[in-house]
Amino acid sequence: MKLLRTLSVFFLLIIISISCTSLKEVNKQESKLYQWLISQSDLTVKKLEPNEMFNEIYEIYIEQPVDHFNPNSPKFKQQFFLSHKDEDLPVVAELDGYAVNNRPNELSRLLGCNQIIVEHRYFGESVPEPFDWKYLDIRQAAADHHRIIQKLKEFYKDKWITTGISKGGSTVIFHKRFYPDDVDATVAYVAPVNRSPEDQRVYEWLKNVSTEECRKKVHDFQEMILKKRDVFFPMFLQNAEKESLSYNIVGNEKAFEYSVLEYSFAYWQWSDGDCSKIPDSTFSNEEIFEHFRKNSGVDYFSDKDITSIYPFFYQCYTEYGYYCYETEPFKQYLKFADGHTPFFIPDKLQLKFNPESMKDISQWIENEGNNFIFIYGGNDPWTSTGVCLTGKTNSLKMVLPNGSHRTRIKSFPEKERELIYNKFEEWLDIRIKR
Repeated sequence: MKLLRTLSVFFLLIIISISCTSLKEVNKQESKLYQWLISQSDLTVKKLEPNEMFNEIYEIYIEQPVDHFNPNSPKFKQQFFLSHKDEDLPVVAELDGYAVNNRPNELSRLLGCNQIIVEHRYFGESVPEPFDWKYLDIRQAAADHHRIIQKLKEFYKDKWITTGISKGGSTVIFHKRFYPDDVDATVAYVAPVNRSPEDQRVYEWLKNVSTEECRKKVHDFQEMILKKRDVFFPMFLQNAEKESLSYNIVGNEKAFEYSVLEYSFAYWQWSDGDCSKIPDSTFSNEEIFEHFRKNSGVDYFSDKDITSIYPFFYQCYTEYGYYCYETEPFKQYLKFADGHTPFFIPDKLQLKFNPESMKDISQWIENEGNNFIFIYGGNDPWTSTGVCLTGKTNSLKMVLPNGSHRTRIKSFPEKERELIYNKFEEWLDIRIKR
């Protein structure tokens, strides 16, 4: 019996030894980055498949305080994606304004470096529980982004660049306002800095954008849809049934009218500026409605779209700002729409807008916001509420004539791109391949 026990112990020790050796071999095979990530107690890490651009890709959740300014705050998990190329290369941090998915962005392609894409709090997978609207503000979001960047700086020691598009562009401005030393440069694409929930600068922009001829074509199209309500409202309802859209929040007829009012904003935001493509009365009703469907807000005013971005609207009516609609040109055709949009406010909350937040942001950009590149489209209505530079900083604002909300660095002619590349090389001490 003693011999059997001795042999059993002996074999058990051999098995343990083999297991430990195998475990060490597995650890040796894991990358330095992966070993570092899984050693962080506040990170939950999932490997994703690498691609031709990145050697390693991870979906990561970081534990964040719901309230960064309360040490006893409950926690929530915030999602971000890390795409790794080399630890000695810069990192581009894309700070999105909404939910995210992972894909290479323009800057990581241009600079050939690592990237992270960060989901905004209260969107997608990054929703606190218990849910409390009051912690959705620009200071808390900026603190989220600061904490993620500081965490990853423990591994990545080279330069850091933030970037974002639209609401994400505003988000990177907000982050850098409160944490200016986190990064070495920032590219904000088509980023508004609105002054109120009904920013009047949008009105003036739409009255002067492009040419008088094109503005008239836009107006005439809207008027045609409203004048032929008996034709196009039934088509609007048929489309809703086909696409499984409901309008219980706004109401069917009101949603139809707001879709027409939204058309001018949406057309200039997304179109290529070729107004010859806008249908007139010589087109069939089907062709006219198809253009309307593709270029207006028939989805935007649906229950599904409104509720899916309630956090955005909450921010709009508390700090971020928004726009409303000028109804005077169509007054004789409107039965329900008054131009205001309280139906976007979630849970029938009584919200109060704080104008001081954006006033502070604007003043900081004008006087202290260095190492920014601001990219705007010349036709995009959001450019009307874009940043203003006064020459007190080294930042660069680029506006592409006739450009839309899709305007990027690659959209500019070579001469203008060179201005941007030169700024990168100056601020980041790198050489960009032309």
